[in-house]
Amino acid sequence: MEAIYIMGILTAIIALGEILSITSKAKIPTLLVVIGTVFILLQTGVLPESYIEASTFVAAGSVLVPVLIVHLGTLIPLSVLKKQYKAVLITLIGLVISVVTMLTLITLIFDYNTAVAGAGPLTGGIIAYIVTAEGLTEAGFTTLAAIPVVVFALQNLVGMPLTSILLSKYAVTIRDDLSQNGAEESGESSDPMMSTKTKKLIFPDRIMQSDFFILFLLFIGGAAATWLGDVTGINYSLWSLAIGVTGSALRFYPDRALDKANSTGLAMVALIVVVISSLVGITWDQVVSSLLAVIVTIIIGTAGLMLGGLIGGKIFNWKPTKSIPVVLTALYGFPGDYLIVEEVSRSVGRNEEERKRIMDELVAPMLIGGFTSVTVGSIVVASILVGTL
Repeated sequence: MEAIYIMGILTAIIALGEILSITSKAKIPTLLVVIGTVFILLQTGVLPESYIEASTFVAAGSVLVPVLIVHLGTLIPLSVLKKQYKAVLITLIGLVISVVTMLTLITLIFDYNTAVAGAGPLTGGIIAYIVTAEGLTEAGFTTLAAIPVVVFALQNLVGMPLTSILLSKYAVTIRDDLSQNGAEESGESSDPMMSTKTKKLIFPDRIMQSDFFILFLLFIGGAAATWLGDVTGINYSLWSLAIGVTGSALRFYPDRALDKANSTGLAMVALIVVVISSLVGITWDQVVSSLLAVIVTIIIGTAGLMLGGLIGGKIFNWKPTKSIPVVLTALYGFPGDYLIVEEVSRSVGRNEEERKRIMDELVAPMLIGGFTSVTVGSIVVASILVGTL
């Protein structure tokens, strides 16, 4: 089959996942739909494995992974991180406790390699999953290949309901305080990503208007990260992230670089095709045999995140109903974190003033928590852990 037809089928599945996610307000995750649908089609033979392998987007996605991680390093301006340092630190505390708990308990119950297979995806997003899957394949642990993909597909179903319940309880306290004390100015921006001024870059503005030039800079970063990974033995993903963060701070990259190059959508499609390609070779028997490990991983990992959120909340004097949801963003990230806050503010707030106050207080720490875990913490965790296999 022609590559264009194959990509037509795959993008149709991705689009279906997006439609279901949007209409369900992210209760049905896009990637769960994509992974489930493709896996069923592969197992039934409707979509032969050779079709996935013939897709040129698999190669394109593999090339774009370091570029996307460089982009992730440009997502959060350092000025925003400084303002939301409590959310950042609470999230990191949660990630550390969750990873330590998983490595300890899952190793005792199963083995260390199983713990690593589940820990990377559970603490973050799609990049952490890809880093873990690549690490397992390179280390020869093909029998564990089903664990990260199933964890990655199911963790949203646990994280989002828990977050919604806890945030709703905290939103009630915001509403009650507002009723008792009257309106006060919230100290946090309702959109932390838009609250910073446009920074002056080292390249002239007229050059930075070129999408191609920004892509060129991102590919330089991705190539440099890959080379450094080969030379040092440190996973390329860590170098990519460091280059993105440093490059953004030094004004080499614009904030949200790939968005500025108008290339995020196509790059994400290529990345999802890489995830789809990882399903090739995984059998139904492998998925069934991995379910116990997946369930245990999700339970222990989520409990670790919640314990970390509780401890972090105690340290920084945050109520558990606020600190724990910030950490739980590791299970789903953006846009789920934003959509949950929007839904909670709409359902708990009795008028526009209450809804705005709830939104203003919760959206900044939730977004920063999600970006910290999914774009930074999980990549570091996955990269370090696969290096120990």
